[in-house]
Amino acid sequence: MKKNFEEIKEEFINASLDDKIKIYTQAQGLTVEQFKELLRYFPIKYLDKLEEAVNGI
Repeated sequence: MKKNFEEIKEEFINASLDDKIKIYTQAQGLTVEQFKELLRYFPIKYLDKLEEAVNGI
């Protein structure tokens, strides 16, 4: 069953750092605005880890 954005966002907010990265990199069908909204709930000091995951480093 495909999750709607609100379900993804709630899961993202409550997830550990590693799970936030996994959710962000594996989410499909989100708009740019929805990805930006998820970033609001991501700890800024770990953005380098998210960038590495997104870029496949």
